[in-house]
Amino acid sequence: GFPLTYWIETMGCQMNSADSERMAGQLEAMGVSKAEEADKANVVVYNTCSIRDHAEHKVYSYMGTQAARKRQGDNVVIVVAGCVAQQEGERLLRRVPEIDLVMGPQYASRLGDLLEDAINGHQVVATEAVPISEDVTRPRRESDVCAWVNIIYGCNERCTYCVVPTTRGVEQSRPKESIRREMEQLAAAGYKEVTLLGQNVDAWGRDMQPRQRFSELLNYVADVEGLERIRFVTSHPRYMSGGVVEAVAAAPRLCPAFHVPFQSGDDDILRAMGRGHTVDQFMEVVERIRAALPDAAITADAIVGFPGETEEMFEHTLDLMRRVRFDLVNTASYSPRPNTPAARWPDQLTEEVKADRLQRINRLGTQIALERSQRYLGRVVEVLVEDRNPKIPAQVRGRIPQGRPVAFEADVEATRGRIVPVLV
Repeated sequence: GFPLTYWIETMGCQMNSADSERMAGQLEAMGVSKAEEADKANVVVYNTCSIRDHAEHKVYSYMGTQAARKRQGDNVVIVVAGCVAQQEGERLLRRVPEIDLVMGPQYASRLGDLLEDAINGHQVVATEAVPISEDVTRPRRESDVCAWVNIIYGCNERCTYCVVPTTRGVEQSRPKESIRREMEQLAAAGYKEVTLLGQNVDAWGRDMQPRQRFSELLNYVADVEGLERIRFVTSHPRYMSGGVVEAVAAAPRLCPAFHVPFQSGDDDILRAMGRGHTVDQFMEVVERIRAALPDAAITADAIVGFPGETEEMFEHTLDLMRRVRFDLVNTASYSPRPNTPAARWPDQLTEEVKADRLQRINRLGTQIALERSQRYLGRVVEVLVEDRNPKIPAQVRGRIPQGRPVAFEADVEATRGRIVPVLV
């Protein structure tokens, strides 16, 4: 018979969180319930990420305890899913022979079938590219107010620092009808906010016949009955069209929040990264947003210490941040990822230089974010309440349309899922 409880450990990006929800949904549909902790579960899934350098080490150390349980005769099925699984494949089985199932992200909706094989005693490695099957089981969402909906899987870009194209495969857009249907089901189940997800949402539709555009999808889903807010991440400056900004400006439910990674403020580094745009082109995107939606939030990602980055090139990144004034910048110092071109380049920077630049960019990013937050002082903002504030139980927390978190005193049962006007 089937094992009775499961535990899913999720690392990395929102795509992974969404995949974990889909896997949890399938396990529950098979009658497997969530365990209180990993060490008591019969099915342990590690949904892995290979963007950060310590990812593989983390996976191996996590698995040590489960492998030990298995050697002692515990009934436990060990599953490694996600991008490290895709990248390492059979090597994982060689290093940790106790693993039962290794599966790439494109198999997230087929966990059930693969698990049956594994329970029947086969070691399964599912990493070859497959067309992604439309998922019949509903994801089990972690929140009951906000949900994620995948609109496109994979990525056709070839940024020289990034493992995503090799781990998540070629772009496959979901049909807009099935995206809308999923949003309608979520609204019917009481969800108030949906975030449309993709490694590069602006690429949605370009693999379809005839080609469709992301702005058309936004217009098509903007009026789903019952949803209060619709967000989307991640945008790519090279493809983000004026049509997307117009769609957001025209539809009250589309949130005025744009996550557009610039990665570097230096054209030579951008070229080496293979980003396909210049600083000027990035600024045009920003100006387009600011012109149509002056109060919108613009957030971004940046990498410091990329191979060959000089002090002057790094200063160009800080200059760009001062010009744009981002509401938030997620930063990382460059780490050489396996199977990526930049990892093999000779002009790698020392860890000291990278750490110093990371500290400096974070200082500036935090200072600008704080100044951007000040603009809400004295204003009444609309907060969609998500849950209790874990730090202060008498408070609830939620976000404003721009995505800024806000906590305030209120009763969580009375306000959850409602939009409450709050004076900042």
